[in-house]
Amino acid sequence: MSHAGETRGPLVTVLVPTFNRRATLREALASLVAQTYTHFEAFVINDGGEPVRDIVDAFADPRLALIDRRENRGKAASLNEALVRARGTYVAYLDDDDLFYPRHLQRLVETLEADASCGVAYTDLYKVHCRVLPDGSRQALGKVVNVCRDFDRFFLCYFNHTLHVSLMHRRDLVDRTGPYDESLGILIDWDMTRRLAFFTDFLHVPEVTGEFYAPVADSDRISEKGRADRQAFIATTLKIRTARPPKPWPRMPDLSIVALPDGPEAAGAMVRDIYAWTFMPYQVLLPMPEAALVRLRIRMPNFVPVATADGATRETRLAAALERGEGDYVAVVPPGTTFQMLWVEDALHAATRGDGRTAFALPGPKAVAPAFVLPTGALARVLRGAGGRPMAQALADAGVTLRAPGPTEYALQFDRALQEAERLEEDGAWERAAHAYRDIADRFGNAHWMRQRRARALHEAGREGPALDLCRDLNRRPTVGTLILEARIHRQADRFGEAIDRLEEARRCLTAKGSPCN
Repeated sequence: MSHAGETRGPLVTVLVPTFNRRATLREALASLVAQTYTHFEAFVINDGGEPVRDIVDAFADPRLALIDRRENRGKAASLNEALVRARGTYVAYLDDDDLFYPRHLQRLVETLEADASCGVAYTDLYKVHCRVLPDGSRQALGKVVNVCRDFDRFFLCYFNHTLHVSLMHRRDLVDRTGPYDESLGILIDWDMTRRLAFFTDFLHVPEVTGEFYAPVADSDRISEKGRADRQAFIATTLKIRTARPPKPWPRMPDLSIVALPDGPEAAGAMVRDIYAWTFMPYQVLLPMPEAALVRLRIRMPNFVPVATADGATRETRLAAALERGEGDYVAVVPPGTTFQMLWVEDALHAATRGDGRTAFALPGPKAVAPAFVLPTGALARVLRGAGGRPMAQALADAGVTLRAPGPTEYALQFDRALQEAERLEEDGAWERAAHAYRDIADRFGNAHWMRQRRARALHEAGREGPALDLCRDLNRRPTVGTLILEARIHRQADRFGEAIDRLEEARRCLTAKGSPCN
């Protein structure tokens, strides 16, 4: 069947990089050509691996084009080479060992076309734990829903929660993010996804529309192999977290971190701590005498040395740094500031939701000078009216309150609440955990995911009636886990026929390829 003349809806470009996975590439491409949304072009990029032309040609589909490169240059280079040729309004991704379900492209196109304010959409995925057989085929051992959380820009800067196979974005966004970073060997998709978040919000489609495979042993996935070298993995993570695409950024806050150590001896350690613990976009500005800056020879990303006069006051040094910074917000970091997880992100998160009349304190014992985050413009006004007064007094005189951010202002509130619910489970407080999951869904979204967890908690608490009602509702869009849970509830109530039906449905869901459970 030819699709050459079909032009229903915007053109989508699908990128399929491949390297020595002939056994799974055929299945991946079969799931692509079976899409209900047919107006797409696809580039299969052979990154110097085994020949795959016979596999591509066997589909006899003019929408599939092969870029057959003899040299192995890496996944990032493959994606860049195909992006140059992409004609689509939107770009989607399919790895050679993953699968789309039939409505994957359609659901993403519908979502993006319905909301022009967002340039990225993503769905949920099954993570398929599998055993790789000698012939290269895979035996599924288990399926769990993965990548099923709502978009959180702060969390995305910390950890990737939108795998590329689940994602579609506007092609023109790449003109702003820049191409894939070909110096990266791992975490390539997170680097791009994070940069996309500088320019647009993401839309989450809470529907399982594909699956990716995770071998239980001897995984050949790039991300898994890359984690084996811990130091290299950490170095790559830090490189991604310090990436700053060209401005302007309409969606991402930028932070100027002004380091104010007591002297050159403490400066290097302070800058290294900032680099190790910060994950939101930032620059580090170090205002010190030029001779001290030269001796320090700091070589770190986004480091801005600011030469000041010998004996300059802390406030004078801060004002000099402020003139050089690019940030929308400023973190003032005097001696005594404590560096730890979320050391500056909580205050930044609170400041992005504030009115500029509150300086949000950074963690640490009470120091001679306050440590805080404030919008750049507000701090500039404070400094202009300071008249040589210490910072704490200048803030008060300008009507700026200094306080720590409260729990409702913290970053990653959903994840903190989720950790508390999981601690309740560990303590066996299943009833309280069930209430916590309902509260989390009400406050932070991620409703389908939290309902799955609530169903399990209710079952463990012995609340079989509510657990069964919830499972039945969830299994209108079933997963292996919710089907097995419903089967367990039926079995405990001696409804063996219904238990067997649910287990058989779970078995079909586990072994199915290219289609969802339902």
